[in-house]
Parts: sequence; C-alpha cells; structure tokens
Amino acid sequence: MENKNTFTLNVNGTGKKTYSKKVKLIDLLSQEERDEKRFFCAKVNDHVRDLSYEVAYDATITFLDLNNFAAMKIYEASLRYLVAMAFHNIWPDKRLRFSYTMSRSISINVIGGPAANTSMLIRLKHEMERLVALDLPFVRKVVPNAEAAKIYEERGYADKVDLIQYRPEKTVHLYECEDYVNYMYSRMVPSTGYLTNYNLILYSPSIMLQYPRSECGGAIPEFQDAPTYGRTLRESHEWAKIVGVDTVAHINREVETKRTAEFINICEARHNRQLTELGQLIEDDIDNIKLICIAGPSSSGKTTFANRLRIELLSRGIKPIRISTDDYYKSIEQIPLDEEGKKDFETIEANDIELFNQNMLDLISGKEVDLPKYSFGAGHMEKGRTIKLGKDQPIIVEGIHALNPLLTADIPADVKFKIFISPQAQINLDNHNPLSLTDLRLIRRIVRDSQFRNSPADETLSMWASVRNGEFKWIYKFQEGTDYVFNSFLPYELPLMKTYAQPLLAAIPPESPYFGDAERLLRMLKFFIDMPEEWVPSNSLMREFIGGSCYKDS
Repeated sequence: MENKNTFTLNVNGTGKKTYSKKVKLIDLLSQEERDEKRFFCAKVNDHVRDLSYEVAYDATITFLDLNNFAAMKIYEASLRYLVAMAFHNIWPDKRLRFSYTMSRSISINVIGGPAANTSMLIRLKHEMERLVALDLPFVRKVVPNAEAAKIYEERGYADKVDLIQYRPEKTVHLYECEDYVNYMYSRMVPSTGYLTNYNLILYSPSIMLQYPRSECGGAIPEFQDAPTYGRTLRESHEWAKIVGVDTVAHINREVETKRTAEFINICEARHNRQLTELGQLIEDDIDNIKLICIAGPSSSGKTTFANRLRIELLSRGIKPIRISTDDYYKSIEQIPLDEEGKKDFETIEANDIELFNQNMLDLISGKEVDLPKYSFGAGHMEKGRTIKLGKDQPIIVEGIHALNPLLTADIPADVKFKIFISPQAQINLDNHNPLSLTDLRLIRRIVRDSQFRNSPADETLSMWASVRNGEFKWIYKFQEGTDYVFNSFLPYELPLMKTYAQPLLAAIPPESPYFGDAERLLRMLKFFIDMPEEWVPSNSLMREFIGGSCYKDS
C-alpha cells in the first residue's frame, strides 16, 4: 500500500528519490556543490525558489547558476544588500542610493554627501570582503507592516517607510544579517559567502558596481564608458527630483494630491520640450541635414516619436518624408540563418544595404527614385512610391539598424542627424531598490502585443530574451556619438500601464515557464496607484501601447 506521507523528487534529471519528511533545497546538493556555491536558487516545478525553501511534495527540481536570468536577479539583489550593509557598517550616518546605469552596472551614490573617491572605494571593498569571508547567513523574517515601518524609522529609512503605505499585503519579508536589517524585494542567496564575484569601479561622483550577467554566460561584462547615456540618466533624475517623481511613493503622491490631467500634462510637457529642442537643432542645420536616422530598443515608442517629430518639423516649414528600412529586406531565400537555423530578420545582413545606400544617395542628389515596398506575404520587394526630394525635405529613417554605420556607409557623415530613443530614468521603489527600465519596456510590449496583436503575456515573455539579445548586438553599441538622445519615459506611465498589464500577467497560469517573470513584474506594479487613461492625449507616446493614438493610420 502506498505511503501517502512520502513524496518523490527528481533533482537535476538524475532520477526520482523518495522522501518521508520535508527537505530544504540546499540539502539536496552534494557537499562539494554546497562548498562551491555555484547554485543560487532552483526551479521547483518551474517556480523559482531560494535555496532555503522546503519541499514536501512531488517535484522536479533544477538548480540554477548565473547563466539563468532568475538566478542573476537574486544574486544582484543580494549583492545590493551586501553593499548597503557594508556601507552602513562604515558610515552609519550616511545614506546611499542605487541606480541602474551604463554598461549594465549599478551606480552607488551618497545622498547629499561627498563625491566618491578612491579611499571610499577601498574601505567599502574591504568591508564587503570581510563580510563575504565570514559567510554570514541571510535570515528571513515576516513582520506586520507597522513593525516593519518602526524598524525602518529607527534606522532612518524614511523612503522605505513612505513605500509601506502602498503595499497591498499586511506583512513584509525582511532579511536580517547579524544586526543589519533590509529588504530588496527579492529572494536572496543563503549567505554572504555566495557573493564573491563583483567589481567596484570609481566613476566620480559615484562608484560603479558590476555583477555577473546571465546574457554573458554568468560573467561580468567588460565596462564600457557611455557618457551620453550617463548624462541622459543624470538629467532625467535631476528633473524627476525637481518635479517630485523620483520614487514610486512620490509618483503615487502626485496621483493622489493632483488632478490626473495636471500630472499627465506635466510629464507630457517634458516630451514637448524635447521635441521643440530637437526641432530647433534640425532647423538650424537644415541646409546640411538630409538623413534623420532614428533607432532604439524594443517598445521605446519609435513610431509615435517619428510621427511627432515629423509634425514638429512641418510646423517649422520643413517637410520630411519617412522611409522604413523594413522595405529593404532581401528576398526570403536570401535572409541569413541564425544559430538555431531560423531566418534571422534582425541581422543587418538581412537588408539590401547596397540598394538602400544607392536610393538614399540618389534622393540626396535630387534624383527621382522608385522606392521598394516589401511584401511579407510574397517574401520579396515590390515596386513602391516614386519620390523626389524638394528643398528642405530631409528623409526620416526609422529602424533597428538606422544608427548602424554599415546601413548608411555611402552617405556622407555631415548630412546625417542621428537620434537614439529609449525610456531612460532612475526611478526607485526606495533608495536601495531601483526599478529596471528593461522591465518597463517589457510591460509596454506586453500591453501593446495584447492590444494590437491579440498575443497573451506569456507569448511576449517567451520572445523577450531573443529581443534583448538583438538589442545588445545591434542597437546599444550605437547610442554613443548620436546627435540627440530622446528620453521617452513618462513618470505617469507605470500607474497607467498597471491597469492594463496586471490582469494580463495575472492570467499566466502557475504551470507556465513564465510564471516567475509574471510574479516579478507584478511585484513591481502592485505598489502603484491605478490611473485611468481619460486624460492621456491622443498624440501621447503612451497611446502607441494602450491604443487611441491619432497616428494609428500613419
């Protein structure tokens, strides 16, 4: 007769073993694996769990290293905890703020304090190394919200106290290490001894924290300076502080204390100002500018931006024409294959670069040109518009490769105006927990795919890793050296998008391999107050994702 008190576990595909009492995940590892500390969490029936999780039911268990995105996120959150603890131990009266920044790094900044220097970096590093060597356990405890608020108050964490009021749950999961307490809105590694792999780099006025990345095979990517990107982030943060929208609690307060229309208009005014500034730059050099190249990562709002830029230029007597690089795809049989043997439409080699350059050169030279129109049904180019440029009539080119020099190799550099567009901001849950702008774009795409492609959220999530790989390969490396960076972030968008994204993510079933991603995004969205779309303008970049755009037929 079967013993109902037993359960079976299949660990890392080694076969089933029967157990009669609950077991911690970490205890399923061999002593050698525990000593190596190369696994940071595990999937239990496709649900990500920390290594202290106890199993008492039939399950398939796969331990995850830093090649896995979920493991990387847990490592990164734990590393932020370590830095905050070390910083507190050295400078208990100072406060720090983390921000995601250039080169896939985290910026460590002293709030209202001095700029970082070599001495500060050395002291911080030595204290982190000391804590890692002690291999101190992270102990989770669950406390009521009121008790958590009292703990935060005693430690001077006013930013964390502010956020608790928007927490829908009645309890908070805190992590204690020695006498230090903090919460990173994430599962954690078992102890400080797991956090051996990181770099600290002085980048005044900050210290940059580098950590292993799953897309780099668990290695730390080489630091690449990106001053244009860094400057845009700083400007965005300064504006957010001035307006009072640099944290989730502050954004919620704007929603609560101001009329929705006023908050939306404040945010939209910043986009309007950028467009005016951009229009002036182009007008001032219109005698030379013939090609306006626009590129950015997925869900940056490129389509709406290109339409609004066109209107801005029309208001100045400049009459641009738009050309899509999608019309220059090679015939289907000529499209290169990717590593999996599938047609790779993202590689620049999928485009007829020679024809594109010839068409652009002919147009710039004043010739009449028959443009192609790509038929995705037929899998080849067909005849499109016949056009000839007039005076003050630049070409707007939008596409994944628009900033890649190879696409416009034959076009003189002095006639090109290059624009990079992306949502760029430094918004935090609290000072120790920055929000990921990659997740913001992912939420935008989930909502857009549902609205316009009838695609469920898990389908969008299934493609996201491939999309991200393409961005690193074809887009980000060309953002430096552009003539203008358009920041497409709108501080009101997360309260707005919550109303659309939350039910889509909640519909992903627990058995889905993307349930963990949905949980992570829902954990972020739950802190925002809902905002209705009523006062979002029809020309807003947000309309590209939620619908109702006046450019829908453009």
